[in-house]
Formats: sequence, structure tokens, C-alpha cells
Amino acid sequence: MFYNGTCPLGKPLKVPTTVNEATDKYLALETADDIKKYYDDNGYVVRRNLIPTDLCDQILRNFREEVKPYKGYIYRQASANPEKHKFTEHDYMLNSILNIQSVSSKDFPHFRPNGLGILTHKSVQDTMQILMGEAPKLMQSMYFEGNPATWAHQDCYYLDSEKDGAMIGMWLALEDIHPGGGRFYVYPTSHKIDIRKNGGDFDIAFHHDRYKALVKKIIKDFDLNCEAPMLKKGDVLFWGSKTIHGALDTFEPQHSRNSITGHFIPESTRFLSLQAFIRPTKLKKVNGINVFSPKDLDVAKNRAIMKVETTFPKAFQFVKKMAVKAATK
Repeated sequence: MFYNGTCPLGKPLKVPTTVNEATDKYLALETADDIKKYYDDNGYVVRRNLIPTDLCDQILRNFREEVKPYKGYIYRQASANPEKHKFTEHDYMLNSILNIQSVSSKDFPHFRPNGLGILTHKSVQDTMQILMGEAPKLMQSMYFEGNPATWAHQDCYYLDSEKDGAMIGMWLALEDIHPGGGRFYVYPTSHKIDIRKNGGDFDIAFHHDRYKALVKKIIKDFDLNCEAPMLKKGDVLFWGSKTIHGALDTFEPQHSRNSITGHFIPESTRFLSLQAFIRPTKLKKVNGINVFSPKDLDVAKNRAIMKVETTFPKAFQFVKKMAVKAATK
């Protein structure tokens, strides 16, 4: 069965509403070689039932009990700035959280460790090992409830491994994701296409819209097909940093899309930011893998920086934008 939606180019898109276990192409990937080949060929792969549903339910409770009532500032995915909650008309948090591993343990005593436990779960590690050929390390994470309708993009424009294209993202459905609530989509085989790098006329600081328009042009010129797989609670979609992806528009705003995203790079590589510079990473072992916690609010210095950011937001953001411009010349 299908839901009638639209793709990022505004064309009709049939969005699946069920998983047929007898014919599902992802369930048919039974061996590590099957999984790796599908990923290499398509730029993504879905692992069904990868995370236990009780862990999904647990982090949902933590989010609703600790995060939703919170009145303070949290760093957000879309802007990378500290913001208070913004809610949709149906009371879903719209500005998704940036870096679960860096939120305050004092304010979120269960949400932070349980979210990090999911991101470093053995099943995630095992899949990353298959796809990367070595152990992963976590560089970034996010939590979504409402749908910010993320534009079509490649992660490598923003962050990657120093080994071009080696970063892998994961998107975990914490609930059955309704097709009208902002389904995650990918463009299979798009990872094989080279797109302009971050910098000059396409830098993120002042010309981000040009990059977004270019990605849409690539989709059209190469006649790429959009896929928005049905993701049930516990399913995880993995994709490469060069694969074009995003979130469909919200067709039915009464539906949420509770989900967790993680970005991982191979253990042997360094973290590349904005296709321009290697970012230093202070790592900590969690469940056997290294984790980077940027702006960790358990550290007093970072709490002081957030205080400056929230007291003088316009000045701080302008300085940050100029620094990004200088880094991506």
C-alpha cells in the first residue's frame, strides 16, 4: 500500500505505508556480503528490527519527561545555535536537538546516557563494521520529534571523514514513521555523482541557497529516483556521506517522527568539517567505541560559552559566520 506524497522536486511520489515481509528487499539481505553490496551499489541500506523496541520506548519516555518540559537553551541541528524549544501546532518539538552526547547530564539525567547507549549499541557497531570495514567512532547526533523538512543534501558538504565519502549516517525510527509525518528519503546511486565543494560561490556561510539549488538540479539532470522507505520502530537506515537525502515535507502535521540520527567515521580517520579543515576531536570511549562530544555541557567552559552565545546571539553568530567564510575560501 502507498501514500500519495510529493518528492523534493514537487513531483508525485508513492510512499510505502507497510512492510511486506515476504517481498521486502531489505529483509532479503541475509549476509554481511549482501548488506555491503547493497550499500555500495545504492549508497544506503535499511536494517530491519536493528534496535530493540524496549530501548526505543525508553528513550521516548526520557524525551517526553525530561526534554519536552525543559525551558532552557539547547543546541539545535538546523542552526547549530542554542535555542529554546519551538513547537508545531500539534505540540511537537520542531527545532531538533544537536548532539545528544553533549546535552547537560544534570538537566537530562536519563535522556543523555540512554540516547548515547542507542547510538553505540552493538547492532549499530556491527553494521558500521560491515559497511566501513573497521570500527566506527561517533562524531555527531540529533534527535527529531517534529519535522523540519530537511532539504535535499549530501552530508559531505557539511561534515565527513578525511577519507572522502567514508562517513556513514544512521537514522533510527523510534516509532512507526507515518508517510505524512516527514518520512526520511534517499536518492539511490547519487553517491556516485561529484557535486561542487563547499567554498567560493557555494560556501555555507553566505551562499547556502546556491548549494541547495544545485542539488535539486543534479537530481533533475541525472533523473534520480526518490525513495522513502517504510521505517518501523527499531528500523535503521544507513547512508553514505555522498548520498543525497533529506526529509519529505509534512503532509499530515498531526503525526510525529521521533527518531535519532548519528554520524560516524572510521576509527582510523580524522574528522573533516565543511570540506575545508580537520576538526580536533577529544574522544571518550562509550560501549567500546570512541565518541566526540562537541560543546559538552557537562564541562564548565562550554556552559560559559553558551551563556555568551545566548546573551549576545547576533554578534556571536556573525563572528561565527565570518569564521566559516574564512575557513571555506
